[in-house]
Amino acid sequence: MADLNLIKRFSADSGFLGRYQSLAREVVIPYQEKALRDEIEGAEKSRCIENFRMAAEKLRTGTCDGEFYGMVFQDSDVAKWLEAAAYSLAIHPDPALEQRCDAVISLISSAQHPDGYLNTYFTVKSPERRWTNLCEAHELYCAGHLIEAAVAYAECTGKTEFLAVMCRMADHIYERFITNGTPGYPGHPEIELALMRLYRCTNEEKYKELALHFINVRGVDTEYYIREREICGWTVWGNNPHDREYMQCHRPVREQDTATGHAVRAAYLYTGMADAAYTTNDKTLRDACKRLWKNITQKQMYITGGIGSAYEGEAFTKNYHLPNDTAYSETCASIALIFFARQLLRLEKNGEYGDVMERALYNCVLASMQLDGTKFLYVNPLEILPGISGVAKTHPHTLPQRPKWFACACCPPNAARLLTSIAEYAWMIEERTVYSNLFVSGTLDLCDLFGGTITLQTGYPYENTLRYCFDADMELTLAVRTPDWSIQTELLLNGKPVEYEIRNGFAYIHTAFAKNDVLSVTLDFSVKRIYANANVSADSGKTAIQRGPLVYCAEGADNDGSVLDLRIRQSGQITAQPYSPDLLHGIVPLTAAGERMMNTDALYTYTAPEWIPCEITLIPYYAWGNRDLHQMRVWIPETK
Repeated sequence: MADLNLIKRFSADSGFLGRYQSLAREVVIPYQEKALRDEIEGAEKSRCIENFRMAAEKLRTGTCDGEFYGMVFQDSDVAKWLEAAAYSLAIHPDPALEQRCDAVISLISSAQHPDGYLNTYFTVKSPERRWTNLCEAHELYCAGHLIEAAVAYAECTGKTEFLAVMCRMADHIYERFITNGTPGYPGHPEIELALMRLYRCTNEEKYKELALHFINVRGVDTEYYIREREICGWTVWGNNPHDREYMQCHRPVREQDTATGHAVRAAYLYTGMADAAYTTNDKTLRDACKRLWKNITQKQMYITGGIGSAYEGEAFTKNYHLPNDTAYSETCASIALIFFARQLLRLEKNGEYGDVMERALYNCVLASMQLDGTKFLYVNPLEILPGISGVAKTHPHTLPQRPKWFACACCPPNAARLLTSIAEYAWMIEERTVYSNLFVSGTLDLCDLFGGTITLQTGYPYENTLRYCFDADMELTLAVRTPDWSIQTELLLNGKPVEYEIRNGFAYIHTAFAKNDVLSVTLDFSVKRIYANANVSADSGKTAIQRGPLVYCAEGADNDGSVLDLRIRQSGQITAQPYSPDLLHGIVPLTAAGERMMNTDALYTYTAPEWIPCEITLIPYYAWGNRDLHQMRVWIPETK
């Protein structure tokens, strides 16, 4: 999803997200490479690289010395890692990393069939079954991620071997579905957005045509997957082809208004739709995207920016069904939501999209990774109950601690590619307007466009001041997102009031900036109590706490080992404590007036419990689970 122009233009410094970019470069990318090569002791095996080696050997000799290992979409893990590495190379050249990437790309190239087909599962395991199970086999999904990686690598390094490989695969797909008119559409959307990227990179109209084809035919023939199953007679997951809503094919995409089914698939599809709507100026597609966005964010999104509440099928369920202790809230789904938001920002400059992008990033996505970058979450629950979470039959997915890797490892490299390409989400440039969407400390190079640079100095998300420093005379409009949680936002130019226009969640400053000008934006960082809609049964009588973009939680490590017996006082103060650089890699803890219930051994009693005053300590949600095994809760019962 990255815009190389912005990635190369922006250099993050040592601020909050700059630290995450450095962590990605120094720890996460090397760690994930070892995981893909099965070199991490005690971690789930990946065999991704080995699968490509076996596929290449089989193409060369007709046989191979092993069996395919892993998920049917295992190839996509390598793709996302390569994409993350490409962005990292664009920011910080690393000849050794580039050489290792080149070797992996050469291996991928050698696993490609003469007709352009590329997929290790079918090459190694089931060559006779290729293209027979679009519903479940993820061939188009894997192709999409490999296309994204190839585009990124070409644009970041200038090397086009990988791009040529994936153009041949895209040509193969075009021939099958366009030239030959073979029916069908992806069971797992992703290739739609990837083909739009390939179109912009190569200017080949047929790639846009293919993307639009997959978007346009989806849901027109609602019986396709049913017939396909009857014909092919084999299954990967045992998915029900009659469950059209699960696969977002219950009606044509332009007629859909409720997010349904597998949350990652849905958000990838909507991202491709929004990109296509922007590129083709398709109003009906744009309107469908906006309806789906409204449904997700107003009726099916967690306060952390997580989406997809059900373990069964990793899926959306029903409006307002947002359980906390069984929340699925897959990392990939939040990342896909960020992609969707970014594309909608291209369609329409509305700060609402940036607000959700920020919420999902700072809370759900960052929570998915251990602070040291070596362990990861697939699922991001809003409540952890040791002894139940990850143990009970109803909670097998809500792990109370992050593992080193997963058998299904789609999320860790997805987070890596997002963090290394954060510039494209932070900034947007259109004509003579520069949009500041996310507040990342660092320097944006606009020398070729406006004759200078803008440096954003900020301690965000723990400090509330943004300082935009100009190093040259620059005639442009700076549009700064004004977050929905900032009730009072102050803008000053060189310490004096400046004229600006508020429109759809952005403050537009139309002026000729001079060298050494400093635009200061002060955001309202007062602590907010959040209350859920009455239809969200899991949050009835509870409140969540937010300061700036960060959602907070109570963890047992700070609260005498237990948080389930706590309630927060509605009339009590919630105080931001001084920044603690040594606590959880640096946080601002909150303390709140509350009460603790005096518990008994009895399951039920006829006597009302006794409550004693206490102080509740809260930490940012993204930092939970970094101090051994503890209870955790985001939504806390409230009392007067």
